[in-house]
Amino acid sequence: MTDFSDKTVLVTGGGSGIGRAAAQAFAREGANVLVSDIRDSQGQETVQMIRDASGEASFVHADVTKRDQVASLVEKIIDTYQQLDIAVNNAGYQGVRARTAEYPEDEWRRVIDANLYGVWYCMTFELNQMVKQGHGTIVNLASVAGLVGFPSHSAYTASKHAVVGLTKTAALEYIRKGIRINAVCPGFTDTPMVQGLMEADPAYGQRLVNHIPARRLGTPEEVAAAILYLCSDQSGFVTGHCLVLDGGVTAA
Repeated sequence: MTDFSDKTVLVTGGGSGIGRAAAQAFAREGANVLVSDIRDSQGQETVQMIRDASGEASFVHADVTKRDQVASLVEKIIDTYQQLDIAVNNAGYQGVRARTAEYPEDEWRRVIDANLYGVWYCMTFELNQMVKQGHGTIVNLASVAGLVGFPSHSAYTASKHAVVGLTKTAALEYIRKGIRINAVCPGFTDTPMVQGLMEADPAYGQRLVNHIPARRLGTPEEVAAAILYLCSDQSGFVTGHCLVLDGGVTAA
């Protein structure tokens, strides 16, 4: 892919799925990786997997819905590695399935807190540090649900549309500061989140797969490869872009 030696990378939600795959991919390319998650055992497991493969990684517990914890997370990165070159804002929450008018208010707030406030909090402190440095790259995890409707997931869809808008706006604001900001928009990917959906309702899960022109789920590794591209020098003229990885869903 490219050489990330001497780069420091933050991956939130790095305990599983796309976050874990991205953390491992960056480490394989020589980066120092700081993994963050609210699930300590899974985050530490990711770190151990990286170290077992001779990579450099550390773990910090942080809830991205808590502004003070995000501030402490970025401070810890600087204390440990003295810089923050790349941030992958991956942590999020799917919420329950319900029609818009019946969506539980507590679940709505939980989804928005994680997927929108969480990304905004992370970007706030990441950008402050990157402006001081004069460089940096951010990739936010959006979704095809940030581009089209997703029935029975109104909160998730609203949050991901917001992440797309936030990404584009911040990209325009900070490009002259030497900071590029992009997003990836995965379709249905073989992660614990999607696996949970499919296990809870196998018929619904099969309908999801049938809706994908490729007739399969994406893999976390495929999304991780796209993230690495957006963080590499090879994409130096790319900012404010939302890269879709959906097996053809939005082309149909």
